[in-house]
Amino acid sequence: MSDSDSFINEVTEEVRRDQLYGYLKRYGWIAVLLIVVLVGGAAWNEWNKAQAAAKAQATGDALLDALGQNDPEFRMAAVAEVEAEGSAAAVTALITAASQQEGGDIPAAVATLQALAVNTDVPAIYNELAAFKAAMLDPDPTTRRPSLEAMAQPGAPFALLAQEQLALADLAAGNPDAALERLSAIIEDAGVTRGLLVRAQTLMVALGVEPPVAALEQ
Repeated sequence: MSDSDSFINEVTEEVRRDQLYGYLKRYGWIAVLLIVVLVGGAAWNEWNKAQAAAKAQATGDALLDALGQNDPEFRMAAVAEVEAEGSAAAVTALITAASQQEGGDIPAAVATLQALAVNTDVPAIYNELAAFKAAMLDPDPTTRRPSLEAMAQPGAPFALLAQEQLALADLAAGNPDAALERLSAIIEDAGVTRGLLVRAQTLMVALGVEPPVAALEQ
């Protein structure tokens, strides 16, 4: 390489450095701003997570304290003071309904559960659970049975449990054949749980009928 070529290269590099420094002076604040935004956003996200975790823990502690109350009225009063939303709000409603039931106020328990069943601010599974528990507590067979039949449809979250309640209702109404048909369907269902399976089999044996082979045992 000649001296002239070396000189040209050095000049070119110097010009490039000058241009780079010029860009940094002119636009460097943008890069700094981006870094600040990214770091600040990450810090804000972590702070929000910490706040949510602390709130959830406080709600959980308050619910545990409420559950520690032996007297239903004291328990309901403690639950009423808990500030909760989402799943925690659903749990507080379920605890309230259980306390009302324990205290003998069945209409109030049913009302609490029915309100939870239509609450769109909680996960759907709590709506289904509240509707099922409300139907179980409903003393009126003219409204109780249609509710259970609606929940006993295939694919519903509590379909098999609703079928069990309908089987018991069939027995109470003096219709053992219908009850046995429901119990057999429960036993043969692939989604039956061990506890429900044992209950259905035991009831069939008590009625003098040999249970079918369970899906769990196939």
